[in-house]
Order: sequence, then C-alpha cells, then structure tokens
Amino acid sequence: MVPIHQWIKIKAPATVANMVCGFDILGFAVCDPYDEMEMRLVPRAENVPAITIINIDEYNLPTQPEKNVAGAALLALLEESPKEFGFEVKINKLIKPGSGVGSSAASSAGAVVGANYLLGNIFSKDDLVRFAMNGEKVASGVKHADNIAPCIHGGVTLVRSIFPLEIITLPSPQLYVTIVHPQIEVRTSDARSILRQQVLLKDAIKQWGNIAGLVAGLMKSDYDLIGRSLEDVIIEPVRSILIPGFDELKKQCKEAGALGGGISGSGPSIFMLSKTKDIALLVQAKMKALYDSIGLPHHTYVTTINPAGVEIETKN
Repeated sequence: MVPIHQWIKIKAPATVANMVCGFDILGFAVCDPYDEMEMRLVPRAENVPAITIINIDEYNLPTQPEKNVAGAALLALLEESPKEFGFEVKINKLIKPGSGVGSSAASSAGAVVGANYLLGNIFSKDDLVRFAMNGEKVASGVKHADNIAPCIHGGVTLVRSIFPLEIITLPSPQLYVTIVHPQIEVRTSDARSILRQQVLLKDAIKQWGNIAGLVAGLMKSDYDLIGRSLEDVIIEPVRSILIPGFDELKKQCKEAGALGGGISGSGPSIFMLSKTKDIALLVQAKMKALYDSIGLPHHTYVTTINPAGVEIETKN
C-alpha cells in the first residue's frame, strides 16, 4: 500500500466506443487526449468526507461524490475496501465532457485504478470495471462498459456480458486513429433516447456479421476485412442526424484512404481508422477542410491505439 498522504499522478486515456457496429460492446483506448488526475490516500475520520474531489479545470463539474462520475465509482469501490481509508482526488479534465471520446469513463476509470494502486492492488481489472460503471450510470443513466473496459484494460476490448461481467481483450494490428471533435455537445442520455427499441431481423443479421467480421479482422490483422466490417445499419443512421456534415465527412475520409470509421460513442466526435500515419494525416486535413467550410469550430487528433490504458506514476 502506498503511504498515506503520498500523491500519485494518473493519466486516464480517451476511448472510442462502439467501433461503428459494436454498440455497447466494442471499444478502444487512444494515446491522446487524456485526463490528468492526482490522488492520495487519507485516513477516515468522523465528520470528514470519505471522498474529497477538487476540480482544477474549467468545467465546474459537481464535487459531491454521488453526483460526480469519479466520486460514484470510488463510492462503489469503498463498499468493498478497508473502511479506515478515504481518498482525495484532483481532476484536470483535458477530455471535454460531452465530446464522445469517453470523458466520463476516463474520470471513473482513472479514479478506481488510482485508488486500487494506493490500496496495494487488491482488486482485479474486472472489479475496477465493475466499480467504474457506477460513474457511467451518473453520466448517462446506464451502466455500460464499452468505454470503461478499454480505459482500464488498454487496447481493444469486447464486452461479452455486463451481468455477469466478462471483458475480452482483442489483439489488433497497427492502426492510426484520426478524431475530429466538432464543438457542439451531444449528451449521451439524449443520444440514447432517440434510438429505436426494435430492429428488423435483416438489419440485426447484417450487424452481427459486421461485428464478427470486425473482430476477425482485428485478430487476423486483415485491414480489408476491418474496413468492410466498419458499417452500422442500426445506430449510426439515427444518431448521425445530430452531427453536422457527418455523411459527407465520412465519404471524403474513405476516399482519402481511411479504412472506415464513424461516430465515436454517442458523438459528436467522429473517428477514422487508417493503415498508415500519412493516410491518417490526410484524413485529418479532410476533416479540417470540411468543418472550416461550414464554419463549425473543431479540434482534431491523430493518434494510435493505447495498449496500456490508465497509467500511474508516483509524485514526489
């Protein structure tokens, strides 16, 4: 166990959930952007909160633990950890809330991975995913793990089941990731509320084939199969109406050589996968040009899949 009051630093990566066809079951972590957090173990005392949250960013998020995604995740962890300890957490969100690249997951996952490290790594990674899903419930009203799982495990993950929880890490070839974040906000809860509750059997069959093809393509390092499988016939046609220029952007990026891509999580960010960095940079240029042409402010990233997930370092 790390000595009481010794600070640690935490890097909690952004994540891309769904991977187009894998709604709520597939996701991967990226190297950039990431949240920065600091955390320390403190003794529990009467009339002293078990969890203290300090925001050092501009978003003015709640600091009451039960209303904060990191706090909710830590409360779940505390139910199964030594009762004599609590946590103080400083959060610097560099992943904008509502951006669609796992902002809430980064805070939730970073908090529980940090807490576990401070306690001497008494919990498994799947335990940490289970705790962190309580943060996702605060953010979206639903416990889902497609962002949490890759943030904690690193790389590409498949959530085979939530109850009981079963996470499978998937191998993948070298892939470059281009992300554009148009500066609008799409709330996860809103993006979920517009989804159809029933789908046609023919659409479900096509979706299952794409999910299986994508998993097989990743495991076989088959770039063509990955590209053919990055198709969503159920979720994307509905959610894409919330994102300006989506269809044209996707068309131009694929013409520039991207394997494919789509909405990151619930949006508004859009991601594209490419085989080489040169193609990823060309895709970035296409994204910038399109959003410049319609006057919509945006941020872009060219990055890679992060194999490590949340990272910890001690702070002197």
